[in-house]
Amino acid sequence: MDLGLQGRRALITGASKGIGEAIARALAAEGCDIALAARSGDRLCSIASELAETHGIKAEAIPIDLSDRGSAEALSQRIPNADILINNSGAIPAGRLDEIDEITWRATWDVKVFGYINLCRSFFRMMAERQNGVIINIIGASGERPKSNYICGAVANSALMSFTQALGGDSLYRGVRVVGINPGPVSTERLVELMKESARDRLGDQNRWPELLKPLPEERAATVEEVADLTVFAASSRSSYTSGCILTVDGGYCNRGSLM
Repeated sequence: MDLGLQGRRALITGASKGIGEAIARALAAEGCDIALAARSGDRLCSIASELAETHGIKAEAIPIDLSDRGSAEALSQRIPNADILINNSGAIPAGRLDEIDEITWRATWDVKVFGYINLCRSFFRMMAERQNGVIINIIGASGERPKSNYICGAVANSALMSFTQALGGDSLYRGVRVVGINPGPVSTERLVELMKESARDRLGDQNRWPELLKPLPEERAATVEEVADLTVFAASSRSSYTSGCILTVDGGYCNRGSLM
């Protein structure tokens, strides 16, 4: 299936590992020029060089801390002609209300919640002027099923779901699509960290975290490639009437008992 992405330009944040890296690789394989943003400069440069050589695309690495004031504007000035923006930055720690202090709430929300909002504000304006563009927010299924032991992340994801639905509800009138992707459990280092916290709470031993995967289909989490494939399709012209909605890839997790 031709996704119509050849020669388009995408900016992916949080692209140095995990889901962000997988999305960058999938877009590059479709012939999309890419700009990769994250704090890990060396890793970004390595990925960009590899993808440019392998797929014959343009790829650049942009080391940046999206919690810094003005970083969103700086990115939009550097990549003003981006056709696709993939917001994927930020990691929020597990913990209950009395375990997450104010500094952590503010620091993590500066990257994920306000980082997404600020990048959308900067890029949406330029895309709307051209009457063309796609914004994909990688959020998280905990926004659909908030839990007390991941309160900071669940509330952040719920807020970003509402933001995505509100912005994307009428964005097509201005030629821009805005879509959210909610991954459930995904095989990343981040998942292991969260499940160790859950195993500690539920089983009394963080090293028993693999036991929590057993209720999942095939007793596994999703792969980063499964999330990336959905994201790339949502960003493509094959999904041209999709906006203001949240697409969940979780093996039914949100409509079944919780892992964590």
